[in-house]
Amino acid sequence: MSRAFPNGRADGKPQYPTIPVADVTAISRQRRRLIWQIGFFTLFALAPVFNILRYDLTAGHAWLLGMEWRLGLDAFSAGEISALEAAGNVLFRLFLPLLGGAALFLFAAWKWGRLYCGWLCPHFSVVETINKLMQRASGKPSVWERQPLPPWKPDGKPWRADARWWFAVVPAAIGFAFVWAVVLLTYLLPPAEIYGNLASASLTRNQALFIGAATTVLSLEFLFARHLFCRFACAVGLFQSLAWMGNRDAMVVGFQRARASECGSCLPDRRSACEAVCPMRLKPRNIKRHMFTCTQCAQCVTACAESQRDNPQGPLLDWVADEAARQNEAAFRAARAREFDRSASD
Repeated sequence: MSRAFPNGRADGKPQYPTIPVADVTAISRQRRRLIWQIGFFTLFALAPVFNILRYDLTAGHAWLLGMEWRLGLDAFSAGEISALEAAGNVLFRLFLPLLGGAALFLFAAWKWGRLYCGWLCPHFSVVETINKLMQRASGKPSVWERQPLPPWKPDGKPWRADARWWFAVVPAAIGFAFVWAVVLLTYLLPPAEIYGNLASASLTRNQALFIGAATTVLSLEFLFARHLFCRFACAVGLFQSLAWMGNRDAMVVGFQRARASECGSCLPDRRSACEAVCPMRLKPRNIKRHMFTCTQCAQCVTACAESQRDNPQGPLLDWVADEAARQNEAAFRAARAREFDRSASD
């Protein structure tokens, strides 16, 4: 099955070269993911403004979906309700909603992996943006990367780094850090007050200190430690990965190991397109436990589809789940067992 696009022919009639559907699907998936990332980042920034979710330190209560969210402890302090009623308020208005939300979140991770990280997380969208800018500037997505990435795009087209892009890397990191700092403060103080003080350059001492310190720390994190934070310091990501690891039927990036020899030439310099594009610097063709921090961004799947676009058998990577996920792991173990047997016989 293929999709056609018109093109001229020698006889003047339109010609319709074909683009594999797997390639089109993979590219459209990345476009959808970008839309989700932009939408969620916008929601993250505007949620306090519209009282969708925030805690107001000035008023002493939270806001949820435009409504005040109180625990009812003021009534207990005033002697209007008993201790048992106050405990019930805390249970039903705080702990049960939090536990219910956490359960739904972890169920999604158990079934689909760190989908929140790869498709929604406002921090990870910044990570990917800085990665791409830094790659344009230095050939590497991180200052800690030992070797430059292959000078080829997944479709085989060459590219080269340009040091002038550093003039975009540093301002972008500082700009994102400043936005994050201001938005985080609006989750704690009235947004109208914060944005009003910013516009009139009349921030209070504490507001200025918070924004300045947060901008500094986040700038350093975005420039030097953004991958380290996602892999080792983010509790949200850690619990998603743990839940995902507990489900053998969960969605994973499947690899057709029987066709592994076709991976040797997917780029002109015999390097792997899927490894080059991974924002977490993982090896997507590996076993699940070695993909612990995979964010399900599917960039490796897209890169494979682009590099194998002329292959009639299609790409070697794709999302799989349920029994296909189990078979994917079993195929890897079988391949490792054969390699062990060969080495033992030698």
